[in-house]
Amino acid sequence: MLISQMFKRKPCVFSIECFPPKQSVRFESMKDALRTMETLHPDFISVTYGAGGSTGGVSTVEVARFLKNELGVEPLAHILCMGSDRAKAAALLEELDEAGVRNVLTLRGDRTPARPESPDFHHASDLAAFVWQTKPEFDIHAACYPEGHPEAPSLAADVENLRYKQEAGASHLLTQLFFDNGKFYRFLNLARRAGVTLPVSAGVMPIVRRSQIERTVALSSASLPSAFTRMISRWQDDPESLRKAGIEYAVNQMRDLIEGGADGVHLYAMNDPEVAVAVYEGIRDLL
Repeated sequence: MLISQMFKRKPCVFSIECFPPKQSVRFESMKDALRTMETLHPDFISVTYGAGGSTGGVSTVEVARFLKNELGVEPLAHILCMGSDRAKAAALLEELDEAGVRNVLTLRGDRTPARPESPDFHHASDLAAFVWQTKPEFDIHAACYPEGHPEAPSLAADVENLRYKQEAGASHLLTQLFFDNGKFYRFLNLARRAGVTLPVSAGVMPIVRRSQIERTVALSSASLPSAFTRMISRWQDDPESLRKAGIEYAVNQMRDLIEGGADGVHLYAMNDPEVAVAVYEGIRDLL
């Protein structure tokens, strides 16, 4: 099923994100985690980019194929500009098509030594346009940043760029994680005023381990509201309490988003089925 159709059928779409393990031997344990997540009846599960093959890890296609064909869950496969070109992108799209996967999230990707700049796709909108031309039957999705992309000159300029993604064929936007719902509502208002009409899924990540605080929070560039920083200050040295408090914060954040009319809520579960279950139990009555 095309994910864009889901937003026409229900007031709030619920989705989860997972990432392919970097070692193939861990795929079986990941499958168990995904089987647990399937019991939560997510509308779709997005799969971050994993090359697999010679890297020794599991590819996005392998995970998406398992979700689609063995669990019956619609996958959203991430594809990147970085490290790719028209030939590689066409081959990946064909592989996804053969697996029955037709929902793709087009991303530029982070600049790393292992991923050179693409000669063909300088922006995610370029990749989206290529998918639209190559596989018109595919459903194209794109990312957005409630507080603006770190490289954008301003939030307003970043919002204007979303129109390029919309014009390139994107049917739905998925946000970077954030901790302040006020920032999301402001972003959404700016996007609508700028002519961006696509449904938007709000991305939420429960912070349940101390190791996530610096790595995830710093890399996301998300601002930290006082309620969040008080939680971290109080519980960062108490692992069990931090886990409970992080889940509670995410649940409250998602409940507010659902009640506030968000088109969708997207859970960055970090492949942790227990976290996914706990968050779902806290919002299921609203879904």
